[in-house]
Amino acid sequence: MTEIISHFKGIFVTEPLQLQQRLSHVKAYVFDWDGVFNDGMKDEHGSSPFSEVDSMGTNLLRYNFYQQHKNIPVVAIISGEQNKAANALATRERFHSVYGGIKFKVEALNHICSTYDIHPSEVAFVFDDVLDLSIAEKCGVRIMVPRACNPLLVEFAVQNNMVDYLTACDGSKGAVREATELISGLSGIYQETLHNRMNFTESYREYLSTRQQCITRFYTSREGKITEL
Repeated sequence: MTEIISHFKGIFVTEPLQLQQRLSHVKAYVFDWDGVFNDGMKDEHGSSPFSEVDSMGTNLLRYNFYQQHKNIPVVAIISGEQNKAANALATRERFHSVYGGIKFKVEALNHICSTYDIHPSEVAFVFDDVLDLSIAEKCGVRIMVPRACNPLLVEFAVQNNMVDYLTACDGSKGAVREATELISGLSGIYQETLHNRMNFTESYREYLSTRQQCITRFYTSREGKITEL
């Protein structure tokens, strides 16, 4: 593990061995969108982009999980805004769900846990800002994308036990890929994951066939209730 950890330049708030132990119980990966898959900037239509580098990271992460458990982990995006790019990525990659226009994000987390019969401690969450903290304080694994402009927010998250790892990369430079590489690396089978994906092995083809059966669902919050669109 020491060799794997040495490659990561972020800050381990939680000791790697403890983080690895928590990850062994994770059944779902949840991502914020703005500031995580991008730098938070929006176009005139309110959309913000994503990187194929990060997209590949989410796919390798799911396959890594499949190798260990022979099923597909729950994957969701929770955003305070509606975002066409988030919807497009989730649809193409067959994420389980997108929650858009969610102002109190823990409501979406509760909906995910209820829908898929999992506990918040079985969720790994990648996030960056204050609206995400209501989720971060409940999840089993919390990876935060920090920025130089909000050191007090980062300090608050650390002091209040809301983060386990602070990425070295920001949202516009591969933070999601860093998070997914870390999680996959701590599984102990990262190289096997790469080998099978590179060679499009039977194992990877089985995973891909299973993944493609997932139908992405879209939700929002109306009058304090999560509603499917």
